[in-house]
Amino acid sequence: MTTNNQPNLNKAQLLKSVIIALIISALVLFIAVLPAEYGIDPLGTGKLFGFSKLYQGNKKANDNESSSDLNFKKIKMFKIGSPKNVPKPSEADNPPPEFQYPKRMDTIKLVVPVEKGIEYKFKSLKYGSIKYEWTTDKGIVYIDFHGEVKQENPPKNVFYESYTLAYSNNMAGTLTAPFEGKHGWYFRNETKKEIVVTIILNGQYELFK
Repeated sequence: MTTNNQPNLNKAQLLKSVIIALIISALVLFIAVLPAEYGIDPLGTGKLFGFSKLYQGNKKANDNESSSDLNFKKIKMFKIGSPKNVPKPSEADNPPPEFQYPKRMDTIKLVVPVEKGIEYKFKSLKYGSIKYEWTTDKGIVYIDFHGEVKQENPPKNVFYESYTLAYSNNMAGTLTAPFEGKHGWYFRNETKKEIVVTIILNGQYELFK
């Protein structure tokens, strides 16, 4: 014989249980759920018990804002280097020198103004090898890393060869100069705050005085 020990609740007791459950659910909603999930704290209990600290709304907004900062226009191959109607100078085919510039190392700091661009270049002989590294203090810049052939009488529209076009806040690599001339970067700041770029060079080059 099996005995059922579960209590039989009457209607009044069931109603009381439902009301108690609703009250507990409401307390959980106002004390924990609203402050933690939505940043809403009408009773001040979220701050009192620390649930408001769990609210991630501001962080999500900042994350979305940072992500939107990366939505730049795509860089296409036809943007690389001079227009097709600018001929490559014959000096680009000159043989390399017998000796390269002595190795050296330099650190250069540039301030890129708000919504403007600046250039920084160094001199290198043909096949000179230069390691480089640059980084921003904050934000992302557009860069065109390129070189211009040394010419005795350069034309108005100077030929230049682009090595890298990108949006970035940091880059490192090695350049083997394809010709004697000026090599370096055009940095463009598309933000509302000035950006400091720090460049480190190490190799066979000379700085412009």
